[in-house]
Amino acid sequence: MGGDLRRGGLPGGPDTAGTQPGAEPRPVGTPRIVGIVWGLLVLNTLGSAGAKTIIPLPRSLIQMVTMGALVAAFALALAVNLRLRIRAGAFLFLFTLLLVPSVISSVDQESGFGALFRCGRLALFIGTLWLLSRWWDGGLTFVRHHIRMYFVVLGSVAVGLVVSPGAALPDLYGGRLVGALWPLTPPQIGQYAAVIIGLTVLLVLGRRTDRASAAVVIVPSLVLLALTHTRTATLGLFIGLALAIGSLILTSAAARRFFTWTVLCAVVAVVGFSSALQAWFLRGQSQENFSNLTGRAKVWDALLAAPRTTSEQLFGMGLGDKSFGGLPIDNSWLAVYQEQGLIGGAIVAAIIIVLAGVALLRPPSLQRACAIFLISYCAIASYTEAGLGDASPYLLHLAVAASLLAAPAEVTLLPTPAVPRRRIPRRAQRSEVT
Repeated sequence: MGGDLRRGGLPGGPDTAGTQPGAEPRPVGTPRIVGIVWGLLVLNTLGSAGAKTIIPLPRSLIQMVTMGALVAAFALALAVNLRLRIRAGAFLFLFTLLLVPSVISSVDQESGFGALFRCGRLALFIGTLWLLSRWWDGGLTFVRHHIRMYFVVLGSVAVGLVVSPGAALPDLYGGRLVGALWPLTPPQIGQYAAVIIGLTVLLVLGRRTDRASAAVVIVPSLVLLALTHTRTATLGLFIGLALAIGSLILTSAAARRFFTWTVLCAVVAVVGFSSALQAWFLRGQSQENFSNLTGRAKVWDALLAAPRTTSEQLFGMGLGDKSFGGLPIDNSWLAVYQEQGLIGGAIVAAIIIVLAGVALLRPPSLQRACAIFLISYCAIASYTEAGLGDASPYLLHLAVAASLLAAPAEVTLLPTPAVPRRRIPRRAQRSEVT
């Protein structure tokens, strides 16, 4: 990606950000290895379940790769932050607190080794974020890492579509786009595309990247989003962008122009292509199937009607695969209730409320707009997708929002060596006086 999306910290990282005698001191930059750690976290959250790939990949191999990526991310984060300098914040504190009901339910409810293993994974994931919090300074560094890494993931989806269109658009998923090289589902691809489209649009409005570089990201991502037929991602993109751009309208002329043109184009599209838009939105489903959210409502009703003890209501049943009765729950709040109970749900709600409250209290800025987009997208997607209570892309989205809302760190100035005073001989001093 071009323009400012490629710009990272100072060359060589913080250890080489020295100053020359007489020069202005420089702040410590973000090491390049932080971007590698972020990419490994993204790889860990891709999952191991999805469509059949062109080259069959054993699920055990995929799980080994994803878990190995998390271990490597933690090791690299620890290596680059050996002094364990962290920035305390409500976001990471609350997510760390979420480990309490997770561990209690996984141990007391005898959910098996899998639940404890998932608790360990969540603890390692949150620990890596704690180590990276040292560089959460309210800048756009992690926004650029986020866009870059998910653009690479979408690039693999595009390659799979070109190499094998039949595998990328299988009948099993109703002709919706899936990952043919790595097992990715249509909702996953739609989520990644919507998030990087929204963030890139905001960077263009904030003049932090050029339009040509942004077009390279936005245009193919829009095509992939359309091929996934993912309604949640599409609604999250438009509503999230509307809220984010709305926070910039009073201070940005570019935001006002973009908002005006977007509204005009939306009106024209609705009037001129209403039938095509309706067909895309319904995906060939009947009105009854659409009204119960493709069968999700039946799973939700059965989950809420299931008998539970007081302990199960408070702490849940232990971390699992976000399913109930063998069917996916596809709702973050009900998934948290199932696995971490009412206490877990209260903690997750507190995370969203705290982040949203801090964003509303910040003065208008590009960073605030990006945070509002990510928070609103996660809140909207939580209704039909699970992941807010576990290590997932949604946790990474919220982590980026937290890094944007963090107060700017104090500039770390490296000391300038003192210049020794030159000693003047007494004879020279006497001659100057005379």
